[in-house]
Amino acid sequence: MAQTKPRRLTLGRIIGRFFIVLLTTIILIVFGLLMIMLVIAKGPFPTAQRRFVCSVKETSAIGFLADWFYTDEEIAEYLGTFRDNTTDEVTDPTLVQIGQKTEDNPDGGDPDQPETELIDITGSTYRGKLLKIKDPSRVFVGVSGPYGEQYEGRRVQDMVNDYGAIAGINAGGFSDPGGVGKGGIPLGMVVSQGEMKYGALGATYDIIGFDNNNILHVGTMTGQQAMDAGIRDAVCFGPVLIVNGNPVNAEKDLGGGFNPRSAIGQTADGTVLILVIDGRQTGSLGATYDDLISIMLQHGAVNAANLDGGSSSHMIYNGELITVCSSLYGPRKMPSCWLVAPEN
Repeated sequence: MAQTKPRRLTLGRIIGRFFIVLLTTIILIVFGLLMIMLVIAKGPFPTAQRRFVCSVKETSAIGFLADWFYTDEEIAEYLGTFRDNTTDEVTDPTLVQIGQKTEDNPDGGDPDQPETELIDITGSTYRGKLLKIKDPSRVFVGVSGPYGEQYEGRRVQDMVNDYGAIAGINAGGFSDPGGVGKGGIPLGMVVSQGEMKYGALGATYDIIGFDNNNILHVGTMTGQQAMDAGIRDAVCFGPVLIVNGNPVNAEKDLGGGFNPRSAIGQTADGTVLILVIDGRQTGSLGATYDDLISIMLQHGAVNAANLDGGSSSHMIYNGELITVCSSLYGPRKMPSCWLVAPEN
């Protein structure tokens, strides 16, 4: 009997087999991820279920995953009150004494404190960076330019360069349908260097901003109230984390999921705390709102609030991206950012 010659592997066959293996691998990975989500979503651990719902619902792109496993009523129960940005307490500016002069220190402030200090932040599920700015007058809001449907936002790095700043992070929220928004339409009011760039005097907003005395205000006020209070730079987001030295999670369940986070706070001596937490990585899953509160309290914040997070979260310092942006496409375009001016 004649032997059958083995068929030669042509280039077409090699490419075909490669794509079959690749497709099979992708299918197995997707199936595995779905099984993991199913175990988490329908398993016996209520805390894991809640973290799953909060984590995905805080994103614009994959919030639909929670809808696969839960009813609207179940999702609302898991989310609880953590998205409630409001607080009945009004920021008391007298609790912050900037550069307070004493007999031993007639110039005011802590002479041993550096003007700008960068600190590594780590926790059980996260890592990030905390930037301390001794002089709060150096912290202000940068804007991308005109706002509206026809405009796009700009990346933080570009706004840092435009304003000649030494540091910057993402700030307020923006319209982001499907996670592919262009960053040209802010959510809420934007005030930059004393000028209202976006918003209305009669509307009510969740304000995060500094007044003309360089004191951080967090909480709910109308646009007119913000102007009357002398707010010089502000954006809108939330929730409020700490107000007048009191952590908000002492009275309500903030929680939230594990996600990239950004936050801003101020200590009793006026030092500004700018925080970015990496997330959605093997080495840094992310932080909850409770984690942010803990970090801010540890560093002496008397007022603090959460900023836009997720794929928007990142920090630029001395011309470099020093945190890890979770967006697959790199730092996103956005309408506003918090910037740090050079030392005087």
